[in-house]
Amino acid sequence: MNMTSDVLQEKYAVDALAALAQPNRLALFRLLVQAGEGGLPAGEIAKRLGLPNSSLSFHLAHLERADLIARTRDGRSLIYSADYAAMNRLVGYLMENCCGGKGCVTELTDSLERIAS
Repeated sequence: MNMTSDVLQEKYAVDALAALAQPNRLALFRLLVQAGEGGLPAGEIAKRLGLPNSSLSFHLAHLERADLIARTRDGRSLIYSADYAAMNRLVGYLMENCCGGKGCVTELTDSLERIAS
């Protein structure tokens, strides 16, 4: 990997982690991960999280800018879904650059399983 690629990966990781470092956005991302590839309509997300539409829009936009979620249109509805490739890229970056492959893989896997349940 070249220096430019390393810098871009680091910038992506910083942006993604910053986006997730807020309780409502983390809850939102968790909900979308659990919803699966089909995602959820914005109204359903607002209802499940108990967020006003304006707050939800702000948090969705933040996660979109960090490339953690995707938005599609289904008729008049906006459907949001987790970007699993982006999530895997982030986890891969953390494992490669923070753990150095030394013993944290098992702990990270256990943590991810706890989060998913």
